[in-house]
Amino acid sequence: MTDTGTSSFIYVTYIRTTPERLWEALTSREFAQSYWRGARPEAEWKPGGAWKLVLPDGTLCDSGEITAFEPLKRLGIRWRNEFMPDLKAEGWSLCMMEIETVEGAVKLTVTHSMERDGSKFIEAVAQGWPQVLSNLKSLLETGEVVLGPKYL
Repeated sequence: MTDTGTSSFIYVTYIRTTPERLWEALTSREFAQSYWRGARPEAEWKPGGAWKLVLPDGTLCDSGEITAFEPLKRLGIRWRNEFMPDLKAEGWSLCMMEIETVEGAVKLTVTHSMERDGSKFIEAVAQGWPQVLSNLKSLLETGEVVLGPKYL
């Protein structure tokens, strides 16, 4: 146990898709750019691989490292904001995405946390993740996103 507090954001959604399609959506740069509102994740999709989120104008938004890579089940990213000094100063967070099949659908649980009470970074991702994940769900189920491109 530590005396350090934790800030967390947890989002659970059920998507009418397969684990294979969801995994491809999470790890495909081109597909992800559609639901990430124009930003694009780039990564070496393996444990220890580099990860980054790049805005449409080429600005590095976030960087990190793949900490968990279990195809069709679990993806973990050690994550830090790079373009806002106050958020970058908070340090590293952990984003864990877990996939499970439930009654013919796929349950996606995203937990983004940081060992810091009152994290401004976690407050920021709590605004961004619902937009990104709503787009992901809609795109997989209907072929269209809910919200169009925007710099995050």
